[in-house]
Amino acid sequence: MRTQFPAGFAFGAATSAYQIEGAVDEDGRGPSIWDTFVRRPGRVVGGHHGDVAIDHYHRFAEDVAIMAELGLTAYRFSVSWPRIQPDGSGGINPKGLDFYKRLMDELLARDIQPWLTLYHWDLPQALEDRGGWPERDTAYRFADYAAAVHEALHDRVHTWATVNEPWCAAFLGYASGEHAPGRREPGNALMAAHHLNLAHGLAVQAIRPSRVGGCVNLYAITPAGDDPRDVAAASKIDGLQNRLFLDALLTGRYPDDIPMRPREGDMELISAPIDVLLVNYYSRYTVSGTAPGRASASAAPTDAGSPWVGAEDVAFLDGGRPVTAMGWEIDADGLREVLARVARDYPPIPLVVSENGAAFDDVVEGGRVRDPDRIAYLEAHLEACRRAIDEGVPLEGYFAWSLMDNFEWAWGYGKRFGLVHVDFQTQRRLPKDSARWYAQIIRQNGRHEPTDS
Repeated sequence: MRTQFPAGFAFGAATSAYQIEGAVDEDGRGPSIWDTFVRRPGRVVGGHHGDVAIDHYHRFAEDVAIMAELGLTAYRFSVSWPRIQPDGSGGINPKGLDFYKRLMDELLARDIQPWLTLYHWDLPQALEDRGGWPERDTAYRFADYAAAVHEALHDRVHTWATVNEPWCAAFLGYASGEHAPGRREPGNALMAAHHLNLAHGLAVQAIRPSRVGGCVNLYAITPAGDDPRDVAAASKIDGLQNRLFLDALLTGRYPDDIPMRPREGDMELISAPIDVLLVNYYSRYTVSGTAPGRASASAAPTDAGSPWVGAEDVAFLDGGRPVTAMGWEIDADGLREVLARVARDYPPIPLVVSENGAAFDDVVEGGRVRDPDRIAYLEAHLEACRRAIDEGVPLEGYFAWSLMDNFEWAWGYGKRFGLVHVDFQTQRRLPKDSARWYAQIIRQNGRHEPTDS
């Protein structure tokens, strides 16, 4: 890449707690819905689980040293809610907070900005036992948790994110059942989506005056043709995937074509002003209301229902693009498209690409992982970011997914997204060629400003 990014542009990588930490029963951590889900036969490929994951809980100093070696200016990670509140409410586990203090102290010592996500899908099992996200009370318990974490860690965090990808938590968790807690209850999935949005708004209040944002996963969506039924199908999927969350967070209303019934005052809470919108992007959907195709866009490796509540009849078609090891089509211009759309159609808000990356079938040969497909993927998407900036999009950073190979949810350990290869038996870390390439991009294009605590 020969283009320069703006001064202060954050070049980072991202992870999540359950995917990397392990230590699921150490230092007072309680069980999460994923600890329960992975024990159910057939739910995760190979019967894999996150009990050890990549042992980041014990190896965080080594991992931060790798970040520093690569020149990352920022690191996005999530806090394990059951590590902080084992029962999802009530008393705080000081040993859990101490781990994140040590992690962030290590980051700050290396001049790496800590970007903290409060929720990346690991709901305490005790709250799921009381109904989970379809229950309104869960949003209030999340606000209490957010306040406790903020009180303990606010002096170390550069940017706070509330809920990671609420679409996945609601619809993969409660409609299709392919993610924890594995329920197939379409009506409750819509309630979960609303309560995740409400949890975001309540957490924003709890985190103020710190810098805070929401985190949504957006897709570029294309109708298969000009047929009105194809156009309507694209609008349905756009409503469920994108507008259900963008409209709520940024305009204080739900789309007219989504049957949501919030209580009075909810939308004012949900749309409380934020400082930044975090955008996760991976692919484009081509959809049809007339043509045969896949029943859903789910990448679930096991039998699952549809996550598309009210749009189960929409077909997802092969767009003819190259795909990753996940089967996800590669469309870098879709990233530019979704960033430009948010900048054009919604009130002004700084944007950050908080996840973007690809799984490929990596092999260690001669002590090296040659992953040219991942390099090409990252380069194309960074170029898309640059084009978006040239078009006036207020883009402030880019986080590659993921820093390291890890537990890839229902796919277990079979899909590798990392810049750093992990041998899951020995826990040996080995930066891939893509990591070295990304380090060079950061050296050539990055501009780093000190952490503003």
